[in-house]
Amino acid sequence: MTETIFTPLRFEPICQYRLWGGRRLAGWLGAPLPGDGPIGEAWLLSDRDDNPSRVSDGPLRGSTLAKLIEASPTAILGNLAPRFRRFPLLLKYLDVSAMLSVQVHPSDHQPDLIPERETAKTEGWVVLEAEPRSRIYAGLQPGVAASALRALSQATVDDALPSFTPSLGESVLIEAGDVHSLGDGVVVLEVQQNSDVTFRLYDWDHIDPKTNAHRPLQVEQALRCVNLAQGVIRPTVPQTEETGSVRRDRLLDCPHFRLWRITASVPYPVGRADTPTVLVCIDGSGNVEHDHRDFAMNKGAVLLLPAATGVCRFRPEGDATLIEIMVPHS
Repeated sequence: MTETIFTPLRFEPICQYRLWGGRRLAGWLGAPLPGDGPIGEAWLLSDRDDNPSRVSDGPLRGSTLAKLIEASPTAILGNLAPRFRRFPLLLKYLDVSAMLSVQVHPSDHQPDLIPERETAKTEGWVVLEAEPRSRIYAGLQPGVAASALRALSQATVDDALPSFTPSLGESVLIEAGDVHSLGDGVVVLEVQQNSDVTFRLYDWDHIDPKTNAHRPLQVEQALRCVNLAQGVIRPTVPQTEETGSVRRDRLLDCPHFRLWRITASVPYPVGRADTPTVLVCIDGSGNVEHDHRDFAMNKGAVLLLPAATGVCRFRPEGDATLIEIMVPHS
């Protein structure tokens, strides 16, 4: 098995029903969505017991990411292996057709709110689609108190939470403790710590058609997590690291992950030696070249380059844009 872990790996997406979802992720997954209900999330890379990613093709087809790491942690995680027993990131597409709940995630300072095998949760978004009516709520208006968050309603959300209309290509960093929501026709790529801990402050009075009831809120837990000093959150300012024939913009940078957008029409290196890298094609197409083999990357495709894979080369077909994600080595 170890030898096959040296090659790039592709995984089956895991589609998730969400009452606020839609049907637009079919275009990003390149395949029909299951059923006919709202699909809000497609989990693209998941090392979780409840929804484990499985290799979609090749000699490792059907193997979970967890089993691969268990069999050869250094081959997958490289220099991250001493710090993590499972893959540290969870990667998703979100199709938010209605509004996502106003929510917050715990930080490392609230260990009693984090279940076993979970972590704190910082996340980031890259906007892939947006409509004129789309909104992103992030942060708090100046002077907002916990009492205002406890009493959130549709009439008071805008008084408590700043918002903006997202544009294609913008990125937003949501740190643990930051209050946030988004929706009304936005599709994002989400990268986050490998955690599924969420506390809802307000759910826009949604009624879940599966239960014919409102979803539960976790107001008191959420208030314990909220950073009341967080202020207004706006899109990050891209940091351009390369220009010319290959443009490389760092969109998200935090202790838990770094994310770049790379646009080019000529071949260039991708991946790193001794650490895993995730690639997502968000526009155009091309091939990742490794060991005299081509791994196709069409719009929406995702590849994991295990640490043992090392540096590869991406050969675009015309203009193409990749997202490259890695975990900083500390």
